[in-house]
Amino acid sequence: MSRDEVDAYLAALEEPKQSTLRALRHSILAIIPEAEQCISYAMPTFKVRGKAIAGFAAFKNHLSYFPHSGSVIPELRRELAQYKASKGTLQFPIDQPLPKAIVEKLVAVRMRQAFEESRPRGRVD
Repeated sequence: MSRDEVDAYLAALEEPKQSTLRALRHSILAIIPEAEQCISYAMPTFKVRGKAIAGFAAFKNHLSYFPHSGSVIPELRRELAQYKASKGTLQFPIDQPLPKAIVEKLVAVRMRQAFEESRPRGRVD
């Protein structure tokens, strides 16, 4: 699984889905350039140190962003109010990329959850 597979996923999409998701990919990589690109659960996924941080997929009538955590979207509820969302996915129009500022917030929350909150804490007696 590699960047080439993500390229192939995007190349198979019709416009404007393809260019919208290319813009999202660019935003994600600008925020986390060290991310490994792969296909996971049949969708492009971006991993950092083996942990899924972001993903996206195209559907018939919308595109979706996947934060790979059920608590990212609820934490950003107000910022994401204009989008249709569930705990695990954020839907957006096929012709309107997610603003980079929104992607930055989604990635920041997921990175904090994946790495800061999982660090072992010192014992307090």
